[in-house]
Amino acid sequence: MNDKGAPADLRIAELARRQHGVVTSKQLREAGLSRNAVLERRRVGRLHPLHRGVYAVGHVAPSVERRWMAAVLALGDGTALSHRSAAELWGMLPVSSTAVDVSVPGRSGRRRRSGIRIHRPVSLMRAELTRQRGIPVTAPARTISDLRSVLPARELRQAIRQADFLGLATAAEITTDRTRSELERRFLRLCRRHQLPMPAVNTTIGTMTVDFCWPSRNLVVETDGYRAHRGQQAFEDDRARDLRLKGRGYEVLRLSYRQVCDEPDRVAAVLVEALGPRASLSGHT
Repeated sequence: MNDKGAPADLRIAELARRQHGVVTSKQLREAGLSRNAVLERRRVGRLHPLHRGVYAVGHVAPSVERRWMAAVLALGDGTALSHRSAAELWGMLPVSSTAVDVSVPGRSGRRRRSGIRIHRPVSLMRAELTRQRGIPVTAPARTISDLRSVLPARELRQAIRQADFLGLATAAEITTDRTRSELERRFLRLCRRHQLPMPAVNTTIGTMTVDFCWPSRNLVVETDGYRAHRGQQAFEDDRARDLRLKGRGYEVLRLSYRQVCDEPDRVAAVLVEALGPRASLSGHT
């Protein structure tokens, strides 16, 4: 804050003004308040707990920006509003009263908080983060990419149309690569890194939509995240699909999240063999 010599309450008020009326315990300490001073301000109604270690200053009048900011601050450094909540902040979707979506860096073990839905993306680059109305948030293109895995098709189309109308992202950024999950994006990066022929993505064979396909090589790759493919019924459905695809002349490879993320060289070698002599490992890193 600009005036370090100002009384603690003035410094806190200025900080709260910039953060939609929300401050953290750490910020209160840095402003000069002791633990007892914080407790006293809570007792007299000058601080109102929103989440553990996060307070509204002065009053708790409802504000969607306050909800969003409080959720981001509650999860600590590097956290950003994401998914549906980010889309609402950008104006791609109408504001809802559902839990606030935030993404935290890496595989952070940060605790769950009431009213907050935590996402832990495998990768979240600095270039994919920004601020809107002072709130840390995923950039529009990354927001749309995240929405593909959580929204039904109708709402996703609505969000994309609105993003286009508002000029939030270029057409190329909005359409991206047709992937529906982080695992699918990781697989495409694997193909690019190893300079493999790029597959068709989420394409249709008969009545089935497959994750990746090389039609000229009669090869299909299905990337199987645990949540979407666990259980007896999912197991049986996957095998039934495999038989139908093989009946149409396609070889089917199923890859797990661990294989794609932890064994990319081995996966690339298998793909080279399956794709034939024109595939190359010259991009191996």
